[in-house]
Amino acid sequence: MTDNPKPPPYVPAASPRSSEDDAARQLPKRFYEIAAVAQRETGYAIELDGRGIKTPKRTALAVPTEALASAIAAEWNALGELIDPEQLPLTKIANTAIDGITGREGEVLDDIVRYIGNDLLFYRADIPKELVERQAEAWDPILAWFTEAFKAIFKSTVGIMPIEQNIVSVAKAASALSNKTAMSLAPLHVITTLTGSALLAIAHQQGRLTADQVWQANHIDEDWQIEQWGSDAEAEERRAKRRAELQSAVEFLAMLRS
Repeated sequence: MTDNPKPPPYVPAASPRSSEDDAARQLPKRFYEIAAVAQRETGYAIELDGRGIKTPKRTALAVPTEALASAIAAEWNALGELIDPEQLPLTKIANTAIDGITGREGEVLDDIVRYIGNDLLFYRADIPKELVERQAEAWDPILAWFTEAFKAIFKSTVGIMPIEQNIVSVAKAASALSNKTAMSLAPLHVITTLTGSALLAIAHQQGRLTADQVWQANHIDEDWQIEQWGSDAEAEERRAKRRAELQSAVEFLAMLRS
């Protein structure tokens, strides 16, 4: 023990990776025994040996629900000898919400809404027939649901040339995002940017699509290409990383409702 108290721990920024010698990354060593949850006026805080975690901007890390706080604490308890931010995906989303979105909710919401106007689901292949049919089978029911649930009617096109959507329909779909907090916008933004589709993010948040259905709808083209030409280890690694990021965002969103 030391007579000088240590400053509250904080979440370190990720160190640059080296593809040649990943083991040589300089990461902080684990300095605590137990991560636990403590209820505070600001929500549920995560503590390391009784000391509250702070975000990179030195704000107390606290989340709205005990379920989410417990999951974040579990991430910290599962770490080995080093504190690797890549092993703390829920912590990362919470940090983003607190440091990057709080006070900027309108800007982040606008960014998600921009995806609605140019959504992945609007742009279809013209050949081959099998791919065209797969896209229609996966995406048309989602667009039909938006028409039924929000009276939002969208147009689709062949190719990648931009098409202009009706601003009223965009606004109606975006109404599902109204009154969202920084904590809920953070995972929704992750899902949107990962998939290139705000409609998939909204459909999941509204309970229309499961996480697996979101993933499958987002990978119609990629899955078809893999079937035709195969894949490689590097592509599979990237795919697995995206899937893990999506799952973390989905779990974060679910635990906000717990």
